[in-house]
Amino acid sequence: MFVQPRRQTRLAGAAQIAELIYHAVARSVRKRHNNALVAILLNMVQIVVFVLVFYFMFIVLGLRGSAVRGDFLLYVMSGIFLFICHTKAVGAVASAEGPNSAMMQHAPMNTIVTISAAALGSLYVQTLSMFLILLVYHIGFTPIEIDQPAAAFGMLLLAWFTGCGVGLLFLVLRPWFPLAVGIMVTIYQRANMIASGKMFLANTLPGYMLAMFDWNPLFHAIDQARGFVFINYNPHFSNWHYAWWLGVVFIVIGLMGEFYTRRHVSVSWSARR
Repeated sequence: MFVQPRRQTRLAGAAQIAELIYHAVARSVRKRHNNALVAILLNMVQIVVFVLVFYFMFIVLGLRGSAVRGDFLLYVMSGIFLFICHTKAVGAVASAEGPNSAMMQHAPMNTIVTISAAALGSLYVQTLSMFLILLVYHIGFTPIEIDQPAAAFGMLLLAWFTGCGVGLLFLVLRPWFPLAVGIMVTIYQRANMIASGKMFLANTLPGYMLAMFDWNPLFHAIDQARGFVFINYNPHFSNWHYAWWLGVVFIVIGLMGEFYTRRHVSVSWSARR
């Protein structure tokens, strides 16, 4: 009643939304630690631990011979980077602040800003962590050769994009089934430890096993990424177009569901948590 309405151009409105997303991204990065650098270092430590665990697992199980000819540690990292980027995007978007959050009481904050900030914050942390780890490995241990670096990075973005789509579906369901969604997110993330296919190549799988993983968009992204990273590997049984279109479908369905949920959600629903 006491607010003087101001007309603004579309460009000014877009700039305002971009500024909101920027500050929300900074806030999401600092959720894990007040210092953003420490938050990134903690994420790097987690990735390095994952890489070392799977490296020694490959050696103990005798699976090293099934890898691509080339840098074996780079082969392990090519799967771990995409797996963590995907699962972190799922967790970040699924836990983004929804329409019944207290932040929604402050104009012009809206759910699109919080979802975008959660997704971009996750991508920023994972991408920076990946580049720093590869830089340390390249300088301190052995030079890295990537056959098609731009296309390989595109597969990382594809893994993140599909993770955002899956996380958006969980976010839409969360106000309706808060406890069940938390369990489903955990199950999905744990299942991808195996279902992502980061431990093997699609070309080496028999047909009956390939059908067990072919549904997973992350499986296709990881296998295609290894085709772009290593010149000696040409994936025949995966397709990045499948992962892309599945991610688009998830995003469209998720946005439709988010619009419906936003119109019907009630602040009192948070009492059920």
